[in-house]
Amino acid sequence: MSFLSRIMDVKSKAHFNAGGNNNRTGGSAFEGTRKRTGSQARSRVAVIICCFGVAYAAIGGRLVQYGMASSETTSSIGPADHLMASRPDIVDRNGEILATDIRTVSLYAEPHKIVDADEAVEMLATVLPDLDRRGIYRKLTSKSRFQWLKRQLTPKQQSRILALGIPGVGFRPEKRRFYPGGATASHIVGHVNIDNRGIAGMERYIDSQGLADLAAIGMTSDAKLEPVRLSIDLRVQAIVRDVVKDGMEKYKALAAGAVVLDVNTGEVLAMASYPDYDPNNPAEGAKEGWMNRMSNGTFEMGSTFKSFTTAMALDSGKVKITDSFDARAPIRIGGFTIKDFHGKHRVLSVPEIFQYSSNIGTAKMADVVGIEAHKEFLTRLGLLTRMETELPEVKTPSQPREWKKINSITISFGHGVSTTPLQTAVAGAALINGGRLINPTFLPRTREEADEIAKAVISQKTVDSMRYLFKLNANDGSGRRSLVPGFNVGGKTGTANKVVNGRYSNTQNFNAFLSGFPIDDPKYVVLTFIDAPQTGEGGGRTAGLNAAPMVGEIIRRSAALLGVKPKFGEDGSALLVSY
Repeated sequence: MSFLSRIMDVKSKAHFNAGGNNNRTGGSAFEGTRKRTGSQARSRVAVIICCFGVAYAAIGGRLVQYGMASSETTSSIGPADHLMASRPDIVDRNGEILATDIRTVSLYAEPHKIVDADEAVEMLATVLPDLDRRGIYRKLTSKSRFQWLKRQLTPKQQSRILALGIPGVGFRPEKRRFYPGGATASHIVGHVNIDNRGIAGMERYIDSQGLADLAAIGMTSDAKLEPVRLSIDLRVQAIVRDVVKDGMEKYKALAAGAVVLDVNTGEVLAMASYPDYDPNNPAEGAKEGWMNRMSNGTFEMGSTFKSFTTAMALDSGKVKITDSFDARAPIRIGGFTIKDFHGKHRVLSVPEIFQYSSNIGTAKMADVVGIEAHKEFLTRLGLLTRMETELPEVKTPSQPREWKKINSITISFGHGVSTTPLQTAVAGAALINGGRLINPTFLPRTREEADEIAKAVISQKTVDSMRYLFKLNANDGSGRRSLVPGFNVGGKTGTANKVVNGRYSNTQNFNAFLSGFPIDDPKYVVLTFIDAPQTGEGGGRTAGLNAAPMVGEIIRRSAALLGVKPKFGEDGSALLVSY
């Protein structure tokens, strides 16, 4: 018998011997085997659970790490829902579209899929000749996996690039902001950047109300949003912009502007500043056109400030409209001489001081009221603080750090304090609307809503006097060229010497005309300004010869659109009859 056979025989006998003791020890042996097997199974399950726990813990830890780490910019493209997010349309008070979204596409490349960068650049240049070839080549040969090549293509450009069949080049759907009126209301509506985010005007205001925050966290969508309705009337806006543009060119000025304001609600019906720009292509107007001089430019408003000084004097009770002041001799104070432009060299009544725009008479009225009361009154009218409105581009007025007597005197006739033309118009509205200061708005506002926020600043008696003085100045004073038959225009001119290199210039003016109509029962304020005009009607450069005619032209063309009916005759009952 071989060695292996013997071993097998021994093992077989041992097996049968173990089986022969079943009655005494077999049950215990089998029971021990089961316990060992169960214990091993539980150990294995525990090990598996531990392994899974460790794996999930590692995954969870990694996710936390990614969440806490700062994001890495791997490409300039965002999620599709961000790119396709809609902006609400902007419409005027009558529902005419001022801004809307249109669908477009942008060209991108995946550099790792580009076969021949030189050939791709040459092919793209056949469709996009203004392409920066060196810049595009650097993008196509970069190690990134995504690069923008050209944003916002036309459908024709997209079709032609598709026909080229360049591998690694594709298109991404986007939204583009479109402004049907072009530059008509550019400073009010504003514009957006390449990513459709508002950066100026009411576009920026809309983002500040939560749209930008929603877009940042991906809560916006491609769904159509409710339009944002503005207070402006596109028809009147077109007229105002046309008059301002023509006035700047006609009078050879550096800039010009105008606003039409509802005196009872504070609504801005139209506002234009020229030079302006086309929000469809804002880069072209970056040098001069972006500057909104109506709300974001401060100027010494000249003799228009005599309106506020006169109202202050009358409202204080220290001066009556029947009072008179000696304007025969200039005022000499602090090394300065205050004199009248066309002096009458006699004692002037308050209406004559206003009508003849006497610096001497106005300064003496301010002196009667006092320095502190003067400062308080201008602050009450909102002329020394930053104006509150929706438009982001609003500049804070400037004033002397310390008011002295010389400051009060010069400020009384419009020198020494710089304010924005828009807030001058708002303060002017308070002089004729019943004495209520109402912050301007570019959104619709009812009379009831305006009444809730209005602040009483002067008495009705003072208002009646100011209406009379405005009408007097328009009919018999420097505002005659603003008159429009049937509409009872009243107002005050302002011709201020500009500050050039720290000194007042004798050759450059900043002219303005503050007006209201119909002045017997005012509905609207119209303010115009013209910066450094070289000429005017009849060859002069004063406000009565350029700023006032601009007001007349705006009222003549827009009064009917604003719902103001002309009145003729002494009592307004006469009618025009055509035969």
